[in-house]
Amino acid sequence: MNYSTLTRGMAVAAASLFLGAGAAQAGDLFDRGSMKDAPLVAERERPTFSANVALTTDYVFRGISQTEQNPAIQGGFDMTYRSFYAGVWASNLDFGGDANGNDIANIEIDVYAGFKRKWRKTEFDLGVIYYAYPSAEDAGAELDYVEFKWASTTELTDRITFGTATFYSPDYTGETGDVITSEGTISIALGEVRGMKTSFSALLGYVDFLDDQFEGNSYTYWNAGVEVALSDKFTLDLRYWDTDNDGNDPFAGTNSDERFVATISSSW
Repeated sequence: MNYSTLTRGMAVAAASLFLGAGAAQAGDLFDRGSMKDAPLVAERERPTFSANVALTTDYVFRGISQTEQNPAIQGGFDMTYRSFYAGVWASNLDFGGDANGNDIANIEIDVYAGFKRKWRKTEFDLGVIYYAYPSAEDAGAELDYVEFKWASTTELTDRITFGTATFYSPDYTGETGDVITSEGTISIALGEVRGMKTSFSALLGYVDFLDDQFEGNSYTYWNAGVEVALSDKFTLDLRYWDTDNDGNDPFAGTNSDERFVATISSSW
């Protein structure tokens, strides 16, 4: 082999190595994006939003009808971001009339926020709720009030969930002073009926008026019923309510009597 042949071979080999390295580098640049491009940034976690609406034969709150035992339409919006949540909810009301024949209140708007965290099989909920009655005449007493909430829900088994909740108001509705409301709940999954998931749930609660002037208004309330998931978005709830004040509470009257309530709700 002469010198020119050797020189040409070395040149071809060097060119091959250079082109191969160039192709690899170009491939790396293509995979990673152009060097002038900004580095890739992970997608930010965003808040989630949901809405709900319900139609019920009677708006019962802590055992007492808020609509004079008549139907109500209700709905709200919720936002969650990590452990934080906030929302607003509204319902029509019927608190009867005052001495002048004016409606005491015909709408309720609740605004709430809080934090939920789960530890093992228990979820904890710390929040605050403001109950507003913008249409109220407030004849002699302010109806708006605020409550602080501490609640927990524990999955006892795959089918049974137990919960407790405590609500404290420094000045309950009607300017009735300090009130503590305590609740215990249980929910049991019953399985499916014709493809629809069903569950049984019950609640026992106690409203404790701490002010000496109103302590005689303290009462116990309870409910029990069945929920049927008609679809992914619609739920039917059939529930029995009752209290132990026998209609003697001046704030409740006969609206605290036993009753059956049917509610159909949707969320998306």
